[in-house]
Amino acid sequence: MNKYLKEALEMSLYILIALVASLLIVTFIGQRTVVSGSSMNDTLFDGDNLVVDKITYRFRDPERFEVIVFPFHGNRKDHYIKRVIGLPGETVRIDEDGSIYIDGMILEENYGKEIMLSPGRAKEAIILGPDEYFVLGDNRNDSSDSRDFMVGNIKRDEIIGRAWLRVFPFDSMGFVKHD
Repeated sequence: MNKYLKEALEMSLYILIALVASLLIVTFIGQRTVVSGSSMNDTLFDGDNLVVDKITYRFRDPERFEVIVFPFHGNRKDHYIKRVIGLPGETVRIDEDGSIYIDGMILEENYGKEIMLSPGRAKEAIILGPDEYFVLGDNRNDSSDSRDFMVGNIKRDEIIGRAWLRVFPFDSMGFVKHD
């Protein structure tokens, strides 16, 4: 076999292996996404580049306060990034003062820095189904989230993964805060 042909075949094999490995990683382990908008300020900011962990939720369910990624109205190309507040089977309600209640108990949390001006559909108690989550943006007054009928409760099978690592901008690189 010709030396150049052999090198071309070897190079083609390496490229094929790299492409298959990349496809497997993006499909099953992680993917990059970019934050668009200010709904997660002061945790995440417009233009932040994140790595989404797609493997953790294959072994366990999302937990309260984790930042999850899910499709924007079913569109697999565009994503929402929000914080889990209500878990399956819980009842979520937000009062006129902006306090969040889970099963009748006030939720102690440190993410919504300002008083929520609109409880939206959570003004009335929302009972989450066995596979549903209630999510909010950290910038509560500038977030389209589960309070909005257009977003609503998030089904378990819609969740792509959890925001895991901010990789850009470099001066903000680090793990996304989930606790």
